[in-house]
Amino acid sequence: MSLIPHRVFRLLTVVWVGSLFTTGYAVAPVLFTSLSRMSAGSVAAQLFRIEAVLGAVCGVLLLALGNVLVRRGENAYRRLRWLTAGMLLCVLVGYFALQPFMDAWRMAALEAGTDVGHSAYAARFGILHGVSTLFYVVESLLGLALVWMLPVGVCAPAALAARRDADAGKVTG
Repeated sequence: MSLIPHRVFRLLTVVWVGSLFTTGYAVAPVLFTSLSRMSAGSVAAQLFRIEAVLGAVCGVLLLALGNVLVRRGENAYRRLRWLTAGMLLCVLVGYFALQPFMDAWRMAALEAGTDVGHSAYAARFGILHGVSTLFYVVESLLGLALVWMLPVGVCAPAALAARRDADAGKVTG
């Protein structure tokens, strides 16, 4: 069996999880310590939009590839598909379902001449922001589990055959 599907699965996983941690736990905090709250929020919103699209694309590709690998008899990917589905659900709900409301409240506040934190929408925005953050944290934890559970014993077919032959020689010899 080819190693390419395993490597592509691994690559998509580390791109997705790496970008999650970089954007949410490194870049966003730096933005809020370096820029005004309104500017940082605007830049962070753009970055989280990119992160959400990347997560949705990686999630769909990982689910499809996981299905292919399971059909080929790679049972280690069965659990990984569930983790991937959970991460994808977090992206879809945490960003694509909640963010439109948050954007609408942010825009309404700007049209009223203030930022969302000082507007009539502040409480609702804060609640949705907290829920969205919770989904992001859960997605991150599922991502850590996904990376941790990636199969480590995937070898090239020739190496597998050589190992099998060597093990057979030890048993009979």
